[in-house]
Amino acid sequence: MTGERESITTVMANGGRPPGSRREIKIIDTTLRDAHQSLWATRMRTEHIVQMVPDFDKVGFEQVDLVAPIQFDVAVRYLKEDPWERVRLAHQHAPNSTFRALIRSKNIAAFDFLADDVIEAWVESLYKNGFRIIGSFDGLNDVDNIAPGLIRAKELGASTFGAVSFCESPVHTDELFVAKAIELIEKADVDAIMLKDAGGLLTPDRIRTLVPALKSVIGDRPLEIHSHCLTGLAPLVYLEAVELGADALHTSIAPMANGAAQPSTQDIVSDLRALGYVVNVDDERIETISRQLIDIAEAEGKPVGHPVAYNGLHFMHQLPGGMLSNFHSQLATAGLSHRFTELLYEVARVREELAFPIMITPFAQFVGTQAVMNVISGERYKLVPNEIKKYALGYYGELLGPIDPEVLEKIIANGSSTIDLVPAPIEPMLPDLRRRFPDEGIDLLLLRAMFAGTQVDEMIRTVKAGGNPDEVYGPILGLVKSLYEKSSAGRQSLTVGELHISITKGDSEHAA
Repeated sequence: MTGERESITTVMANGGRPPGSRREIKIIDTTLRDAHQSLWATRMRTEHIVQMVPDFDKVGFEQVDLVAPIQFDVAVRYLKEDPWERVRLAHQHAPNSTFRALIRSKNIAAFDFLADDVIEAWVESLYKNGFRIIGSFDGLNDVDNIAPGLIRAKELGASTFGAVSFCESPVHTDELFVAKAIELIEKADVDAIMLKDAGGLLTPDRIRTLVPALKSVIGDRPLEIHSHCLTGLAPLVYLEAVELGADALHTSIAPMANGAAQPSTQDIVSDLRALGYVVNVDDERIETISRQLIDIAEAEGKPVGHPVAYNGLHFMHQLPGGMLSNFHSQLATAGLSHRFTELLYEVARVREELAFPIMITPFAQFVGTQAVMNVISGERYKLVPNEIKKYALGYYGELLGPIDPEVLEKIIANGSSTIDLVPAPIEPMLPDLRRRFPDEGIDLLLLRAMFAGTQVDEMIRTVKAGGNPDEVYGPILGLVKSLYEKSSAGRQSLTVGELHISITKGDSEHAA
């Protein structure tokens, strides 16, 4: 650090600056989107959201992050809920909130790219269903993949943000990220830049060079900081970023914060105010939402976020938190639990050989799957998933560096022979879908474009039947179920909020 500015750690150690007339920092809430994606495997249901959004409407958040592709994916495939109805209900019950939507490149919820007519219609449906803030990211930072959707959103009247996706590697330099921000502005005229650190890899040292570099080229556009607490550094990174000129921070309301999620709204707001910044949010309303989240977690046995210790190994493999637990399960099934650390090293090796893709969806899944296959099969790249071959051949966009030549040779030789060496243009999809489903509106047709087989039909049937009994049960029934499963024989009781319930477990002559 130079003598021009004290670090946050020094300021805090010295008791902080006295409150003054420093600028306002905006808070973008991620509780309803990325927080439960990170901590609950995206299992927050529509009833949860509808229950809480009236309070969100009164907090004063700059924006409320509501959906990305995974929210549609889980709603359709697992919760059997209509994700478009969720969106409409959220807007209906929180009319004063500015909800935002995030688009994932040209593949939205699938791994393979979708046709341009689907991407354009997706943006139009987001706008039609109430979104006035629409943004996009690409795992390769290939702006050509996301610019058309952002341009269409602006034509409709939405404000847009473009994500500069962060990771650590020899090719992911400050100069690269600055160039991508400039490209987003020049090609899509985005209204804001979001520094998206899905892996929680930003450090105070890196943010001290990156934020000034980005601010120097984006003009008066806001700079948003989005990170995860996987290494325990994100709260400090946020405060450093603000000191360097960042305008908005992505936070989650505890207990849906920390761990694999974003920093806690309560803690970050408190620290910002201690440093003299203005943060115009309603603390009491935030605590009301916090208590609701605690009630839901307790009733349904869902985990909550906790601060984690620093883990340097994370910077090597850079895997998202959810994939680590999946790896444990996969190796245990194969009787190879003792090789977990070996797998993490293999992930890092595969990523380097494949020109350092950013470990976010879908590339984290691609690299992780290839690493698992390498470890389990005993011969590296003997088995090659289709997606790895497509990635290597440029199906998902321009790579930032060359793939290891020997590895590329194995990928082409051992990958599916049905995959053309040169990607072919993707034909429009909506005309055929309209012929096959002439009575359905565009929202359902877009879901059919993304989900194969009968998944959309199963969702429709479940919605019409009143819900999914296997995945979904109401909060009161969930409370009873949780209490029954955790209790031993005899009478048990539990209080959640204003609800008090007791249950007697054991044999009964009246039991059916």
